[in-house]
Amino acid sequence: MSFKNNLRRKWIAVIFLSALSLLMVSSACLHRGEKIGILYVVHGGMETFKSQYLWDSAVLQFSFDPNHSVYQLVIWSPPLWPMVLDTDAGEFTLKYLRLYAFQYERIGGTDPFQSISDKQLADMKAELDKNKYGINFEVDWAGYQPADHIDHYPYPRFIYYGPDGPGVGYNCTYCGEAEPDGPWPGCDPERYNVDGPVERLLKKGVSRIIMVDMVMGGIRYKKNYVIAKMAQRALDDWEKAHGTSVPLVWINDYSSLMERSYPTEPAGWTAILGYPKKDSHVLLNSGPNPIAADPDLATFNVEAIEAGMSPAVSDADTGIILANHSLNQDNDEVFDPKINDTLMVNKNIKSQFLAKHPDIDPDNIVGAYFGKKEFNPENGLEEHTRRMRGEVYGYAWLYESEKQLPGDEWGYRAWDALEHLKARGVKHIVIDNPQVFTASVLDMVEMPNQIAREIGFKSWAAWETKDYAKYPAIGHPFADYWGIWAYTDCGEWNLTYNSSSTSLTRARRDTNSARPSKRYS
Repeated sequence: MSFKNNLRRKWIAVIFLSALSLLMVSSACLHRGEKIGILYVVHGGMETFKSQYLWDSAVLQFSFDPNHSVYQLVIWSPPLWPMVLDTDAGEFTLKYLRLYAFQYERIGGTDPFQSISDKQLADMKAELDKNKYGINFEVDWAGYQPADHIDHYPYPRFIYYGPDGPGVGYNCTYCGEAEPDGPWPGCDPERYNVDGPVERLLKKGVSRIIMVDMVMGGIRYKKNYVIAKMAQRALDDWEKAHGTSVPLVWINDYSSLMERSYPTEPAGWTAILGYPKKDSHVLLNSGPNPIAADPDLATFNVEAIEAGMSPAVSDADTGIILANHSLNQDNDEVFDPKINDTLMVNKNIKSQFLAKHPDIDPDNIVGAYFGKKEFNPENGLEEHTRRMRGEVYGYAWLYESEKQLPGDEWGYRAWDALEHLKARGVKHIVIDNPQVFTASVLDMVEMPNQIAREIGFKSWAAWETKDYAKYPAIGHPFADYWGIWAYTDCGEWNLTYNSSSTSLTRARRDTNSARPSKRYS
């Protein structure tokens, strides 16, 4: 796996210059002394694993989708608040309890994402302060999943009051009173009743807000889109209350391709409703993404790949996989250009890399995605399968296509990409994740485990010496068995979250004691 220098001022400056250039071209004249808001958007996570943070994170995700049952029935209904973490309520929470417990143990309990993001933000502000236009830039940040930083949710008071606003129904004030480890120590029931980044920028008197988005390494995606929509909701509510309209420019999608391409029927469609009845067909080339297209972003990844190369292996014997996650629904392709943006970045990386390393074989640089559920004709359901490694990260459909995967060298499944390179006789494989801009449990633990299932623990560069700096006590990011944090033993399992640690305890209720338990590897 390659490792990126996440603190480079050069790239933060590039983001600023791209945003400023487009702003000056696409809007009215800027005035010296004018206040411009910059909203730096990141993925986010939680520095430490606590059930409260998982509850808050889940509520934030569900608050983006008015068609989801949790949005409709749970978030503003006190009797149902415990359902968010009730492992009997569905697969979602159980999966993440297992996943996060495993991941945080591997990295010593603290995710570095937030500390790195804070430094990136400071770098951005330093570059903005150097501008020669006499503009005063006010900088804040928002996250898609900043579980332990509620004041950086796109619009926390929307979650507090609900879609009907103050004085209607119940406010969201749950502090785990009905949880096994609750009430949660230090939990503030009024934690959602705070200004978010949009309100803070507005109170500073900004005349417009530029949203600079690195949630997926500059690539557009549904996750970024819903943040822009929630930020716009905050702006609309501000206008109703104060009579002041402040425009928002999402610089990655400044021509509003995703909005223009969004399905129109049924009204209020979201992906959970299935394939839309009526889509808006908008040409992709009418909506460029200047951040994803910027050659400096490709350079950033090229340097990361070079850092992962072996000095003992020639370029000719080196293989490179650009591995990415794709869409997380089977119908997002109707408006989401994530895969096309990713292809643009991949192609720029490959072009730059070949220019710097002419001895590498172009066929040894490929793109890869992961698995997806498959149709089971016996029950008519879409299910996890071993052939697809039990994954749901492989819906790599191109924008507004009939579920078309990327072609040529970019459409491999991860395991097929590995087989392709091994069959070509490469002696060293570097895997880069262009959608990852900032180190977190995702690229430190989750993706290494997905790859490790295919090529084994001993393929890791530090398998003999281990790395206790990144992975305290453990020395490596890998599971004791290859899988997606799922138990495959016979019988049923009860899992209980232990609030004093990041581990999960389990008690097995064996439904067939005569059969030996087996964990597949």
